[in-house]
Parts: sequence; C-alpha cells; structure tokens
Amino acid sequence: MTENAVAAPTALFPTLTPYETGFLERPDGNRIFFALSGNPNGKPVLLLHGGPGSGMSDSARRHFDPAVWRIIQFDQRGCGKSTPNAGDFGVDLADNTAQHLIGDIKALRERLQVESWLVFGSSWGATLALAYAQAFPEHVRAIILAGVTTTRWAEIDWLYNGLSIFLPEAWEKFVAAIPEPLRDRHPVAAYHALLNDPDPAIRQKATFDWHHWEAGSISAEPQAGLPHRWQDPAFVLARARLCVHYFENRAWLEDGQLLRQANRLSGIPGVLIQGRLDLQGPPATAFALAKTWPGSELVMIENAGHSTADQGMAEAIMTAANRFADHS
Repeated sequence: MTENAVAAPTALFPTLTPYETGFLERPDGNRIFFALSGNPNGKPVLLLHGGPGSGMSDSARRHFDPAVWRIIQFDQRGCGKSTPNAGDFGVDLADNTAQHLIGDIKALRERLQVESWLVFGSSWGATLALAYAQAFPEHVRAIILAGVTTTRWAEIDWLYNGLSIFLPEAWEKFVAAIPEPLRDRHPVAAYHALLNDPDPAIRQKATFDWHHWEAGSISAEPQAGLPHRWQDPAFVLARARLCVHYFENRAWLEDGQLLRQANRLSGIPGVLIQGRLDLQGPPATAFALAKTWPGSELVMIENAGHSTADQGMAEAIMTAANRFADHS
C-alpha cells in the first residue's frame, strides 16, 4: 500500500456518443440498458455507477481514452433507462438486490463475449465492483475505485446520522421532515417508510428532503442547491427509493464482508482513489481496504471530497486507467 497526492486539474476526454446501445433481457422480466463507447476492438472496461440508483452518466466514460478502451456501461436495475423503473410505486423491488446486480454483470459479460475486464466503480459503484470481483475474480483484470465504500452499517449510519456533527443545519432540516410517528427510527428506516408510503405527495416530498441532505456533502467545493440531475422529480424519486431500499437492507451483504474477503482479490491490481476531505465516504474505509487487499495502492487526494469532479480526482482516475492500458 502506498499513498500519493494528486492535485493538479486535468481535462477529460471529449464527450462520447455510444456506438451501440441495447437491452439485456433478464429471466425475471428486468430489461437492463447498456451502452458501448470508445473503440469496439479496444480493451474492455466496465463502469459501475454510484447511488444506488444514480444511473449511468455520460461524464464517467470521459475518464477513459476512447482510442484504447471498449467502454461498457449499464443502468443498474430500476434506474430509469433499465426497466421497470424504481420510481413506479407498483414496483416492489424484491428482485433488486446486490446479488441480482452481480448476476446482471455476469450476464452482460457473457453477452458481450468479454473474458476479463478492468472494472471501475465510484461511491456505491465501488461496493458493487468489490462484491462482483470477489465473486468472479477470474474475470477481473484490474480495479479502479473512487470515493471508496463497502456499505458496512457503520458507513451507512455515518452518512445518514453521524455526519450531522459537520452539517448541523442541514441535519436539523433532514430529521425535522420526518413525521413524529417515525422519529424514533433511524433516518434510513424512517425515509424507507416515507418513500414507500401510498401517498405520492409524501413520497415526492421525502425524495427531495433526502437529496437536499445528500447534496451538502458530495463535494469539498461549496454547493449551491441540488445538482442539475437532482432537480428532476422522476429521477430523484427512483434514486431515493433505491437508496433506502439498499441501505435499509444493508445491501444484502454481511457486515464487513467485503473487507474480510479482500484476500479474494489477491493477484488483481487495484488503485483506490480517495478524497482526504470525503465526508460521504471517509478515508478510513479506503485505508482499511488497502491494508487487506494485496496488490492495491491507495492514492489520497488531499483537497478533494466524494465527487469525482473535485480537483485531482479525474487526473488520478485517468492516470490509473492509462497505467492499466499500458500493462494489461
């Protein structure tokens, strides 16, 4: 394990339009949207988005040289491009778990005839990348993680409870929005109830209250209100419902499982890119993972928070990708 500091700004690769899109039809009726960009004959890289529920983004693929990489993205179950949509109250999400997502990745790899690939994940995507790689290490060439999370209960509790010591004003609004009958519950449990209330007005109010809380700790840079995507009522409803679904159920992982089983990644090189000022995913998780994962490297970005748009984060991701392109 080594630690470095990267702070200089960098330019992303140009905006890419996918050369192919399609749907992966799953036996349970889910249709998983995927998009392929870059070089059709390039080295395969799988990009796993955060959230849960944030959906694939155009900007994520701009970290990877389109002349070198076959860039593979998919919308995780329920995120909007994939159907059914988690924002639909008639969707009970019983078939939307970490194990289902890992199965989708396996099926997508087989559909695209990829033997092994570089896997990149940020935030929740880091958790999913680790869970997938530990299940199928033989198909993972290397891993890049940013804003490292493993979705232990301590991490969930920190994000929706402990973080209040840094953001007391926002925390007061976050919990004040919880009706009195639910005040004795953990905020995740309370919002899980609100986002599954039969009344659509209650669900919609809860989704914006949830996102206003999250918005205050995304970046080390000052934020002015909600990010653009988070102003879309349909998008945030699906995202919030997926967040509470996964966190209320501890992501269907044994607590601490991904750290305990990090030895399964032995022989897979990895780069963990972590903002020193990351409030949503504090550096302790990345540090603990790097100590237990043989062959991993921790790159600490001194002035960055959780966002991959923070200064130094993009450069570190691109540097890691270029290194793996040269040696894979």
